[in-house]
Amino acid sequence: MDRTAGQKRAPGALLYPPCDPYDQRLLDVGEGHRLYVEQCGHPNGLPVVILHGGPGGGCSPAMRRYFDPSVYRIVLFDQRGCGRSRPHASVEANTTWHLVADIERIRKALGIDRWIVFGGSWGATLGLIYAQAHPDRVAHLVLRGVFLATRAELDWFYGGGAGKFWPDLWAGFCQPIPEAERGDLIGAYHRRLFSGDYATEARHGRIWAHWENALASVDHDLPLGEAAPDYARAFARLENHYFHHDAFLREDGQILKDRHLIDHVPATIVQGRYDMICPPVSAWRLAQGWTRADLRLIPVAGHALSEPGISAELVRVMNALRDGPAR
Repeated sequence: MDRTAGQKRAPGALLYPPCDPYDQRLLDVGEGHRLYVEQCGHPNGLPVVILHGGPGGGCSPAMRRYFDPSVYRIVLFDQRGCGRSRPHASVEANTTWHLVADIERIRKALGIDRWIVFGGSWGATLGLIYAQAHPDRVAHLVLRGVFLATRAELDWFYGGGAGKFWPDLWAGFCQPIPEAERGDLIGAYHRRLFSGDYATEARHGRIWAHWENALASVDHDLPLGEAAPDYARAFARLENHYFHHDAFLREDGQILKDRHLIDHVPATIVQGRYDMICPPVSAWRLAQGWTRADLRLIPVAGHALSEPGISAELVRVMNALRDGPAR
């Protein structure tokens, strides 16, 4: 069923037809890692880099559809251990700071001076940290479903906060963990996801991924398929690795404390009003006092990029930027 039926959309808010890459490569970034990088759209267009979520997700053809291919030079890549990057699911030499350095390597390898940074969920986290490290390389930030990688946010999702709204799903997430270990579910899952036994890792990876996927959309009653064991294991191991280490930040709340470093950078923040994975309070706090930030709260929308209201708003944002930031 078309979930957008009956909704009015502004002209130009529809997703673009998928465009094929004109450049695909494996970029050696050192320490044994090679990143899958692709470009599509206009080779001499306005550059935009897409940062996928997770940590542990990957880029997909659907992510190309938010950008006018006659205008944008669209750069997508799979982060370390993700998707088509190699080695698959590796957590060695895989931290936030490795990923920030990788983004810079990609920019330099492609000969891009400044670009729009487009990221959602963990991609928004990474986009903010990258911008704070390299503010002169960011023409505009487009953020969706803001996650600031704070202990409070992790406690919300893995400590029972979201579970108060979805107690049935929360019970399923907790069920495989003995009660004595439920005070630290990230730690408990970490022991199982890195147990060295593939069957144990895959089983717990599926449960970990299902908990997140089930809450991604406001239309949560749609049927969910079981994630393939290899994908679920890789996704869960990478995500848990980052969360177990508090995203490798130097202190809790680092992104907000360092926001002054990017106060001059224009930003558009698109946030689902009913986002259960990354509640809107994080986006709201990020935008407070940031005069160049435009926070857009989308009614009747959850976390997923595919939410109709979020998709439509992101296309509007990118269409409005077509003539916009400095190249």
